[in-house]
Amino acid sequence: MAGDRSLQDRVAVVTGGASGIGEAICLRLAAEGARVAVLDVDTAGAQALADRIQGLALTVDVSDSGAVDSAFDELEATLGPVEILVNNAGIATEGNQDRVRERIEQQLAELASGQAPTTTLDATVRMTDEEWNRIIAVNLSSVFFCTRRALRTMQPRRTGVIINMGSICGIEGCTGHPHYSAAKGGVLAFTRAVAKEVIAHNIRVNALAPGFIDTPMARAAGDVVLGAFVPMIPQGRLGTPDEVAAAVAFLASDDASYFVGETMTPSGGFTTV
Repeated sequence: MAGDRSLQDRVAVVTGGASGIGEAICLRLAAEGARVAVLDVDTAGAQALADRIQGLALTVDVSDSGAVDSAFDELEATLGPVEILVNNAGIATEGNQDRVRERIEQQLAELASGQAPTTTLDATVRMTDEEWNRIIAVNLSSVFFCTRRALRTMQPRRTGVIINMGSICGIEGCTGHPHYSAAKGGVLAFTRAVAKEVIAHNIRVNALAPGFIDTPMARAAGDVVLGAFVPMIPQGRLGTPDEVAAAVAFLASDDASYFVGETMTPSGGFTTV
């Protein structure tokens, strides 16, 4: 892992930082010299990681605006004003993962037998209000809550970087996951709008839209589904959390000083924009 200390002593906040891509981001930013606050609902995981990087762990549900404000107050009292915010927290499914996976597997089996698929996903018509609202809250509303709070610190100081985690689902739409696709598409649009607004304060806002990354979230799709999708990735493999973290470190650094409202897509060529 690189560590050129380009972010020396900058205060960085990573939501959903206890595992997966978030963990890799925390490790990379710490290696670059940042003082990292790990925000997650997983108290034990966040604390274990914070101990490794001499950071700060805070238990917070980022879909709760009041909890977000309290967490930022606490971390700024401990570490100082936030300078880098990585809105990484997210969940891919809520309730419908198993039934969608089973139906996609049925469709793949039908294709393999040489017939046109007759199985329908019915993901949208079966989705409950609760499933929809939870995905939107965790993946999209949280980005607004954290960004709003960070800007209250960044704007008066006229400095800061915000990096939002989107997905290729927000660009192309992922079959069977309309709520996740809508949330991630919203993140990308939100990024562009806020970026144009706050660059006047010398605050850069950009996004990443990763493709299929080797995380527990991706593995939950099942071997059959992943086995069908991986061959469609031009690079021929899943991405790694470290590769996404490297892109975050770049966007957080001064090397990305002319990137405003952009979406980078580490996807092995699956999606190009």
